Amino acid sequence: MRVITGSARGRRLKELEGLETRPTTDRVKEGLFSALQFDIEGRRVLDLFAGTGQLGIEALSRGAARCVFVDQRTDAVNCIRENLRLTGLADRAQVVSGESMAYLGALREKFDIIFLDPPYAAGLLEPALAHIARHDLLNPHGILAAECPADRALPALAPPYGIYRTYRYGKIGLTIYHRSGEERSEETGQ
Repeated sequence: MRVITGSARGRRLKELEGLETRPTTDRVKEGLFSALQFDIEGRRVLDLFAGTGQLGIEALSRGAARCVFVDQRTDAVNCIRENLRLTGLADRAQVVSGESMAYLGALREKFDIIFLDPPYAAGLLEPALAHIARHDLLNPHGILAAECPADRALPALAPPYGIYRTYRYGKIGLTIYHRSGEERSEETGQ
């Protein structure tokens, strides 16, 4: 597992022991960041269910202003901190040790990009998507990237959220949602 490009390009990241964490493959990560390449610079990112932190670290390496990493496993939190140290990106990162859905429930800020890659069998992806849309946790023109098994279709979300594109990489699916800008009616001014 390595950082693909940016200030930490080529740096190898530490991985977690065991089978509980399934890191995003390089192929999926390359596809995701190819789709996001012009939307990262200066953005605020949330890497929920962060695992090793590789998605948020890739975003920071490519110029994201800040990233919050959330994971409940102590070994994952320690791995994220070590990977941030190895890449020299810790100064623009916040690592939160805690349950991801509880973090979303207490969240009082909005992000420009949110990465969702929970353990597939945990049943957390759809509730996280619904919570983000219901509480409008993305800034206008924000992006939500969700990874899941390719044979699973993710739900449409209520406006201003919409599915932008769905990709398939073998057995892995990637769905990109966009949040539209602030719509105001010209006639009513609302």
